[in-house]
Amino acid sequence: MTLWWLVGQLPATHPYFWWSFREKPSRAPGGCGLRSKNCRQRKSANERDVILTDREIRNSIEAGQFDIIPRPPIDHYSSTTVDLTLSSILRIFKTPSEGMKQAIDPGRPGFNATKLINSLTERHDIDPANGFDLERGVLILGWTNESVDLKEHCRIAARVEGKSSLARVGLGIHVTAPIIHTGFKAPIQLEIINHGPLPICLRSGMRICQLAFETTLGMPDRAYKGQFLGQQAS
Repeated sequence: MTLWWLVGQLPATHPYFWWSFREKPSRAPGGCGLRSKNCRQRKSANERDVILTDREIRNSIEAGQFDIIPRPPIDHYSSTTVDLTLSSILRIFKTPSEGMKQAIDPGRPGFNATKLINSLTERHDIDPANGFDLERGVLILGWTNESVDLKEHCRIAARVEGKSSLARVGLGIHVTAPIIHTGFKAPIQLEIINHGPLPICLRSGMRICQLAFETTLGMPDRAYKGQFLGQQAS
């Protein structure tokens, strides 16, 4: 039994839990600290990332380390993740006119993904009775009903991932972009695509994805300030 095993048994609200992930001095030549921008750091065995369990997710929310609004019910938690649900609002890509050639140029100066998406898509509200049938090979954008608030001081980042029960019928919920950065505060926009053999019916309120939370080594010098901060389903 080791000290670090004992720390792992503490709730996230316990002072020593967070003290154990405090910033530690570097062992690099010159003894520069972790916050020094010119030093390349390596994590020691005692500085590895930690994935929060269901208990620690709930304790951290109650302690004000981060928040999920509205709060998920207890049956939405698994051992190391919490399920989020699908909003009724989708963004559907418009069909280009015949003979029209279009190309997206993300490297162009002034490129803004939000403005581009709004011009290329149209809003669709999921029918409460019939749902929305997502055809094979089609990409749409959706939202979580829940907002995630990863406070700048919390030393927590998150990852949004699909659910295995949906993945096994071909439903993907992100396209290589799972990270929720420290400082992010908004609903999560999902890149939903059907890789399966048949259409998949999406319904508002269904469990669409799951979040895993990880501790970070120290607090960032620059919390998330990207274009998706504060985004809203529309």
